[in-house]
Amino acid sequence: MRHAVPVLVIGLCGGIGAGKSTVASLLAERGGHVIDVDAIGREVLNDDHVRNQVRTEFGDGVVAADGSIDRAALATTVFGGDGRLPDLEAISHPAINAELARQLESLVSNPPQVVVLDMAVLVESDLGRLPNGRGYTQVVVVETDPEVRLARLLERGMSADDARARMASQATDDERRTIADHILTNDGDEATLDHQVDTLWATLAGGV
Repeated sequence: MRHAVPVLVIGLCGGIGAGKSTVASLLAERGGHVIDVDAIGREVLNDDHVRNQVRTEFGDGVVAADGSIDRAALATTVFGGDGRLPDLEAISHPAINAELARQLESLVSNPPQVVVLDMAVLVESDLGRLPNGRGYTQVVVVETDPEVRLARLLERGMSADDARARMASQATDDERRTIADHILTNDGDEATLDHQVDTLWATLAGGV
C-alpha cells in the first residue's frame, strides 16, 4: 500500500477575516489542488459517531430538530467564553485528519504539483500533521491588520462581540510567524495580493 503523496503539501492559514480562502482560490487558479479543511470540519459533524460524541459532550441544546448538529448553537457554546473549544477539537480533529489522509491518498495515482490545505486552525492544533510524511511540510500564513479583519467580519453580518471572540480564540500573528515558511500580507488591493501569490507559486512549484 502507498502511504505518501509525492507532491508538496502546504498548510495555508490565517486569522479569521485575513483572506486565506481568497489566497487558496488564487493558488487553485495556478494549478494548486485545494482541500478545504474547514469544510471537512463541518462535514464530519454529520458522521454518526462524531455527532453522538458532540451531543454527549455539549448536550441536546446543540442538536437541531432533525437530529443534526445545530452549528450556530454549537458555535455559541464553543466560543461563548467557557473554554469549550478544546472539547470540540478533541472530538472533531481526529475525524478531520482521517478524512484528510483519505483524500491525500486518493491523489497518489494522479498527483498535482502542489496540494494546499486551507485551514483556519493550524498553529493551534495537530490538523494536517499526518503520520508517514503525508501531511503538510511547509506553512503559508496570510496576515491582515486586526482592525481590517474585524471590519470584514462585520460586513459579513457577524456581531462585533462574536467576531472578537472568534479572533481571540485563534493564534496570534506572532505565533503564526514563528512557524511560517512564507508570509503574505493582505492589507492592500487585490492586484497586490495577486502579485504576492504569483511570487509564492513560483517558489512552491519550482521547489517540487
